[in-house]
Amino acid sequence: MSKTVHFIAIGGSAMHNLAIALHNKGYVVTGSDDEIFDPAKSNLEKYGLLPQSIGWNPDRIHEGLDEIILGMHARNDNPELIKAQQIGLKIFSYPEYLYEQSKTKTRIVIGGSHGKTTITAMILHVLGKMKMNCDYMVGAKLDGFEVMVKLTEEAEIMVIEGDEYLTSPIDRRPKFHLYMPHIAIISGIAWDHINVFPTFEIYVDQFRQFINLIDKNGTLAYAANDAILYQLAQEAYTPENIVGYDIPAHDIDENGITYLIHNQTKYPLKVFGKHNLSNINGAGVVCEALGIKKEDFLASISDFPGASNRLELIGENATTKVFKDFAHSPSKLKATTLAVKEQFKNHKLIAAMELHTFSSLNSEFLQHYAGAMDSPDIAIVYFNPHTIEHKKLPPISAEQVKQAFQRPDIMVFTESEKLKEYLLSLTFQSANLLLMSSGNFDGVNLKEFATRICNSNI
Repeated sequence: MSKTVHFIAIGGSAMHNLAIALHNKGYVVTGSDDEIFDPAKSNLEKYGLLPQSIGWNPDRIHEGLDEIILGMHARNDNPELIKAQQIGLKIFSYPEYLYEQSKTKTRIVIGGSHGKTTITAMILHVLGKMKMNCDYMVGAKLDGFEVMVKLTEEAEIMVIEGDEYLTSPIDRRPKFHLYMPHIAIISGIAWDHINVFPTFEIYVDQFRQFINLIDKNGTLAYAANDAILYQLAQEAYTPENIVGYDIPAHDIDENGITYLIHNQTKYPLKVFGKHNLSNINGAGVVCEALGIKKEDFLASISDFPGASNRLELIGENATTKVFKDFAHSPSKLKATTLAVKEQFKNHKLIAAMELHTFSSLNSEFLQHYAGAMDSPDIAIVYFNPHTIEHKKLPPISAEQVKQAFQRPDIMVFTESEKLKEYLLSLTFQSANLLLMSSGNFDGVNLKEFATRICNSNI
């Protein structure tokens, strides 16, 4: 008999994908939210899961429900949550429910301040090529995968992207503390989510706790070139197998193609950049722990296309490439801009980033961006003062941003249209454009804009 599950805050990116996964598994799924936007709205509608009305309604909560799944977007005074508590229904957070669904499986959890989605996508790509059935949860839409969550009875493996952000409004633990991995990877530690982890020491401690939750007979792969992470790995009393990884042997040809080198064999890649090479090595440790031979892994990863929004090529002509990337934190900006600059040494690099997250728009945290945009030939920062108001943060000025990045010639824009006009005025002959944001520069269709850039310079 199938379960009946109700989602409180079904419109979230992760939540609506879990709802679809359970629907596909044969569960009866209902949900509610006070706002639902695309792509969640269209996706839920496609599967007949879109709530008939927007808003919270305690009448949707009844004793006929088997379980409640509570999303982070709901508050702890949510009327549906209160009624569920009053009548004694089982209430799960999103990560608790993923664990519940994978208790009998081998759990692989990918953690770290950056690279999680890419490494998860790499592992899923290789498992797919090797015909190894697995369940998964990944934090972004991947090419070739209809949804971000897959749950089945048959799969013996569950691959989980392990976010360190909070679990739910009534559970302040980081999500990745709930997954209890058999195999885990940490890609690096760079302070993030300062609204939740107010000091770097508190943030680092979340990863220390995560390491100690790995199965004692399990495996931890970690980026050995991260000094803080290296220290944590040395301190760890679990798990049994601790494997550090770094950037593998590689070569870049005159066309900007990167090759991995192993046992005198060259394996061409579709992705590039030292951070991606490191990610590949980390994914390789995980896959080898699952019994995949090194040569099979390298042959499989060769045609990995990259994860959506992670150094994604969105436009090109004979002399110009336009990339978009999710990068927004200082460490991500450094890695991404350096990757493009090193890969295309004979091209000028024009890079624009948007300050969009709570941390990046915080005047105190801004100081951590010093040197983060030193690699590009032309460096641009964009922020919208209205976003700062919406997040209820103290205002910041263009001059503060300039000082924080410590680059005298950095350009700061606060109006999206003026940024577009400036970029379209530039000559992109033998020049690449890199657009970096966890948003979209306030409504810019980046693929259409990339086409305009490429067409204006033919």
